Amino acid sequence: MKILKNILIVGFVALIAVSCEIEDATNLNGPTTDSVSEDLSRAELRQTMAGVLADMRVQLATQTDGQAVAGREYWRFQSSDPRWTADLLTGTLDDNTFYTTNPYAARYATVKDINLILEGLENSTAGFSAEEIAATRGFANTIKAHELLMVLNQQFQNGIRVDVNDPDNLGPFVSYEEGLTAVFEMLTTASADLANAGSEFPFVIPSGFDGIEGASGVPDIPEDAIVSPADFLTFTNALMARVEAYRGNYASVITLLSNSFMDMSGDLRTGAYFTFSLTGADIANPLFFALNSTVANARIAHPSFIVDAEANDNRLSKVVFREVLNDATGMVEANPLTSDNLTGTHDVFIYDSNVASVPILRNEELILLLAEANHITNPTAAVAAIDIIRTAAGLPAYSGGTTPADLVTEILNQRRYSLYAEGGHRWIDLRRFDRLSDLEPLDRGGDATFDRFPTPANENRN
Repeated sequence: MKILKNILIVGFVALIAVSCEIEDATNLNGPTTDSVSEDLSRAELRQTMAGVLADMRVQLATQTDGQAVAGREYWRFQSSDPRWTADLLTGTLDDNTFYTTNPYAARYATVKDINLILEGLENSTAGFSAEEIAATRGFANTIKAHELLMVLNQQFQNGIRVDVNDPDNLGPFVSYEEGLTAVFEMLTTASADLANAGSEFPFVIPSGFDGIEGASGVPDIPEDAIVSPADFLTFTNALMARVEAYRGNYASVITLLSNSFMDMSGDLRTGAYFTFSLTGADIANPLFFALNSTVANARIAHPSFIVDAEANDNRLSKVVFREVLNDATGMVEANPLTSDNLTGTHDVFIYDSNVASVPILRNEELILLLAEANHITNPTAAVAAIDIIRTAAGLPAYSGGTTPADLVTEILNQRRYSLYAEGGHRWIDLRRFDRLSDLEPLDRGGDATFDRFPTPANENRN
């Protein structure tokens, strides 16, 4: 019998094969896939949803690193695996290696677990109320949409499978555009469910979502500091706004952001986060490396991030100059790091500990999405949003041109620095505006850019 592993038992669900099957395991205390899908109990819902939320973090570092390296945000040095500075910088990609198969499999593992929950919810005899069912469906489909969007971000025009409900009869591959439409429709369904979901979820919402608590304007019941379905709906709407921006549906973006947790005068860091800890079966933040790490494992800021920055941009604090004490002279000296004919002087350091939280979606991105949504039809509103970001970064107000082309250049630049090293956004952004050539000149002879990761070799596209 197959066992559904989760954070409360062993940390997270093991990676699936690319064909979307859950691996067999040996823990007999956890809910089985059969028991979840055939008659979901309240305890199984709480336990399995905890596993889903834990599994969202699996291969997070591999996907973030892959996309960030592709977008020349930073270099990933790992002396035991030169593919980080070979394949990913030359564009000669392998369809059967870790940077291709692992994120793909991990995201579909989470999708599979969500499908089991949704199936079990339909078959449940546990007496869930109509509001509890709506809350669970709304939450689950929002997370499912997020995971499928993550796959789309890597696969791009390769397309993805959306229908993977039956592992023995997988749905067809759909195009990138069809995939975005399917994700948007999934979020639309989730939004409708959350609007009818009452005041509480029948499972625990992790603390990483506490930042959106109260964003709906509806007091939380029964007590403060509990994220309600109405609060979570503001995250769903924010995620929908991101998808609509990717689709170029800017009027929809503006409407969705008005119903999200976006706050033009609020803390730019407010939002939803992945959280980590060193307790129990939890995991540490995989995107944290100590300062002055060696070539064994390091993330080194691409030199252009420093060179291209405007004077006094406080977002340069996301990278730290490498220096070391010379014991012989007693002087502090520069400590650049070189690997594979690449030399960098600054460490990436946006996460200052191995339990620091990692953003899923936050207010700063939403304000920049608003600027983008207005850059054609309302340049004054676009500049106002841009200036919120510039002011927070310690920069003067925007004084450049206000044509759509001018504003796109400025918005992309602000997204480059505001969202640096948070999820490979620069590569996605340059690709969707057909500006990957902005990454040139490249670092070495033979280097190249690419716009998608290959479909894993063992994924049968027939």
